[in-house]
Amino acid sequence: MKLYLDPGHGGSDPGAQGNGLMEKNITLDIALKIRSILTSQYENVEVRMSRTADTAKSLSQRTNEANAWGADFYLSIHCNAFNGSARGYEDYIHSSLSDSSATARYRDIIHAEVIKLNQLPDRGKKKANFHVLRETAMPALLSENGFIDNAQDAALMKQSSWRQNVAQGHANGIAKAFNLRRKQQEEPGTVYKVIAGSFKSRANADERVTFLRSKGIESFVDTVSISGSIWYRVQAGAFSSRDNAEKRLQDVKRAGISDAYIISEGTASQEGYSISGQTFLSPEHMNLFVKNVNPEALELGMYYLTFGEYYGIRGDIAFAQAMHETDYLRFTGVVKPEQNNFCGLGATGPDNPGASFKTPREGVLAHLQHLYAYASAKPLPDGYPLVDPRFDLVERGSAPTWVGLNGKWAVPGTNYGQAILGMYERMINSAKESLDNVLKEVKG
Repeated sequence: MKLYLDPGHGGSDPGAQGNGLMEKNITLDIALKIRSILTSQYENVEVRMSRTADTAKSLSQRTNEANAWGADFYLSIHCNAFNGSARGYEDYIHSSLSDSSATARYRDIIHAEVIKLNQLPDRGKKKANFHVLRETAMPALLSENGFIDNAQDAALMKQSSWRQNVAQGHANGIAKAFNLRRKQQEEPGTVYKVIAGSFKSRANADERVTFLRSKGIESFVDTVSISGSIWYRVQAGAFSSRDNAEKRLQDVKRAGISDAYIISEGTASQEGYSISGQTFLSPEHMNLFVKNVNPEALELGMYYLTFGEYYGIRGDIAFAQAMHETDYLRFTGVVKPEQNNFCGLGATGPDNPGASFKTPREGVLAHLQHLYAYASAKPLPDGYPLVDPRFDLVERGSAPTWVGLNGKWAVPGTNYGQAILGMYERMINSAKESLDNVLKEVKG
């Protein structure tokens, strides 16, 4: 199945605006998340996007590209605006189509799945003569995901967890409409744990457990040591099936724990953190995390999300690795800012500061390619040029976990992977704190 995924607007065209938000940013984040879910969890699905960054592209360019590629389905992601009073979700097919058409049947399935997860009023299934619905040679759907100028809808849009749920709803609908088959990802002996928070304070962890139990979700506090520090991790279930863990994760998120996540532990995944996998933290959270320490830091979050999702690498943990290597992009070691070398590629000392890259984007791309070399023995996907100068020096697939990088990325490096995971734990807690502050401001 070939899906052409079109995040509305972009570049000089911000789309609708309101409550400090721009439509082009919301649609891009949702679309990237849809792509990540479909390509990582389902077989025989190809996704091509009209844009993967904040770039401009005309409507004709979008539909012409989809038609030339021979897409099976065109999905355009948008947000609405009216006068500040309207809110809710609606979607559109072309006005010439009957309710019994194939496009309408696809729309009915997707609409039902999105409504299950998006927490928005259902404004119905509609028809219009929009360009992307009229000029496409394949079934096409345009979804309007809330009203950006409505305070209630905008408060949801500001939450990465909400955008993830909206993406999940679209992905579930597409998978059901096109009978996509899930990838067989579980490995024998692997346990999938739902983590509903990690805290330095035992009292805060106990408070989270009490809250979850009040919502009917059984949980307990597990003590773990990461990078020499004790963390109190709230576990809300452990499952042998990834699907069952995902269901519990949605229950926890609906209870209000937006940054809950899943870790896998077992014989195939030391400490449960595989280098390969889905990126959970948003670019905004990544950028905010480093700027809390270094206000002048470059904004690299979108690159880590984009390249991470393309290569199937945990882009948010790769970002944590970059923060560890560069001292929050302050470059206090041998690598200098102008090198755009965010992971210390080839750096061995003052006389050898390592590789240099032309742009920050290229530096992040090299970082993700180097991680891919360690995490996978498969050929490097050819969507981007190989810019990692040390890719062929890696024993392919020799470190599928972050802790597995010990003694490989950093030599001797007996605690290197644990230090990266410790940084990531701090990122997760920082993301939760920033979200709590946003919600307080919205409510206040």
